[in-house]
Formats: sequence, structure tokens, C-alpha cells
Amino acid sequence: MSRPTVLMPVRLHDSAVDGCEERFELLRLWEAPDPDALLAERGADVRGLAGGAHRRIDAALFDRLPNLEIVANFGVGYDSIDVDAATERGIVVTNTPGVLDDEVADTALALLLMTVRELGQAEQYLRTGRWASEGHYPLTDLTMTGLKLGILGLGRIGEAIARRAETFRMTVGYHNRTLKDVPYRYYPSLLEMARDVDTLVIVVPGNAATHHLVDAEVLAALGPDGVLVNVGRGTVVDEAALVDALKTRTIRAAGLDVFEDEPNVPRELIDLDNAVLLPHVGSATTPTRRAMGQLLVDNLTSWFADGRALSPVNG
Repeated sequence: MSRPTVLMPVRLHDSAVDGCEERFELLRLWEAPDPDALLAERGADVRGLAGGAHRRIDAALFDRLPNLEIVANFGVGYDSIDVDAATERGIVVTNTPGVLDDEVADTALALLLMTVRELGQAEQYLRTGRWASEGHYPLTDLTMTGLKLGILGLGRIGEAIARRAETFRMTVGYHNRTLKDVPYRYYPSLLEMARDVDTLVIVVPGNAATHHLVDAEVLAALGPDGVLVNVGRGTVVDEAALVDALKTRTIRAAGLDVFEDEPNVPRELIDLDNAVLLPHVGSATTPTRRAMGQLLVDNLTSWFADGRALSPVNG
């Protein structure tokens, strides 16, 4: 019996590539001398697609894959996939939740510590010789212990962040579309939460509904002692408004692992001394990426074996 044909448009982690090679006929589109010719020749054979790395998967590609049944995404965020177009065609879309929750939550807490305690600036103070020439780094005004934390998007990662925040005796609140059965304060309004908390952590995915959800008004509500951390998607924040808020000290600081136009980070943002910037490394450890690749492969395997996806996002 022939193995199902799976298309991989861009190279993913070795765990995904090797797993797909082992179980399926894998078409490596990124290696094809003429990708259009490969799609024209083999598009009708493709039953599964392994996507990721922000490569856009949309209706135009679906039209070239008439027998596509499943798109398995390498990552928990799936904003690069046109899920509506997939659903219209009866294509199931999956992601890799759960396996990266702890890594991203750890990254969020690291960014909070770096921004609240100015640890990045303190490191540069030492590296540039100022400790020896000017004395101790100035005392910082904030401490993590006892801060009020607002989480925008209390999903699995958000709850993992909340549990970690509790160890710092932080008071936790959240804004979601719906109330959850959790021991944290629910804010029906993002603006209300921003006014009430010291730190705002963004964990929501990027889509039309969340685009620029955190705008100039929300940043102003967060206030001059407020700290913003984003480990969700860069498009959730109006980046121009954020640069202005940091320049004018409308908010105290920001810690960002995601940006609007990755990997292009505005020079204005890079030059700011009150912004801690990471190159989207929230889940970037070898064990986590292996687990993500395995779940991607397992989703495809389960689907082809019995028509059941393990972590579908569209039903």
C-alpha cells in the first residue's frame, strides 16, 4: 500500500522532516528547482501539508492541492494559515499546543524580570566599564514581588504564566473573550485591565480580531510605571504606538519576543534603552522543537490512520 503524500513548503525542524520522511512520501518544496512545476505535476497527489515558519498557506495554494485533507502546523500559532479557506474546503488544520507552554511561559517571566529590574541595562552598564568608572548601577524603582499582572489571553500558556507569577506573589487578572473557571480576576474590558495593572503580558494569537488590539489608548491606560511584555504575536500591538509610548515614557518599559514584521525590527525600537528585544525564541529549545515536530507528525499519522486529528483548530 502506498504511503500518503505530504507536502512541506519550507524546511522545518529535523524532527518534523525526519518523521515525515519515515512515515509518508515527503515532497520537499523548498528543495525543488521549480516549485511551480512540482505543484503542477504532483499537487493532485498531496493529501497532507506540513506547514510552519510563517510561510503563508492560503486559498491559492489549496486550489493547487485539490485532494488536500489536512494541514499540520509546526507551532501553536496558526495565523499564517487561512483557516476559513481550509474549512470551506473541508481541510482540517492542526497546531502543536501543550508541548511549548512551559518554554514560552518561562520566556515571558524572563522578559518581565529583565524589564522590571532593568537587568539588560545593568548588564550593559557592566560591559561598557561604567561600574568600575561610575560606581554601582542606579537603584531600580520597581520590584517583581507584589506587582499586579494582567494577562491578555488566558489559554494554556497564559495559565502557565499565571502560576509562575504567583510565586512572585503577584496579583493576577486576565482579559479573555469569555470568563474561565480560574482563581484570577476577570476583566471584561482590556482597557479596564490596563488601567488597573502594573504589567500587561500578551499571549493571544494574531488574527483580524486581535490586530492592533493593544493600541495607543491601551498603552496610555497602562501608565508611566507600566510594563508591556509580548510573547503572543507582534501584530497584536500597534508597533508605532508602542515606540512612541516608550520614547515619551508613557509606559516604563517593554519586553518583546515577537514583532509586526519579523525578522525586521524597526531601528527606532532597537535604539530604545527601555525595550528588551528577543528574536522570537519563546519556544526555541531543542527538546521543545522536537516535541513540536513529533506532534505535527502524530497529527498527520492519526489523520491518515483513522481520520482523527489530535489537536485540530477548526473542528
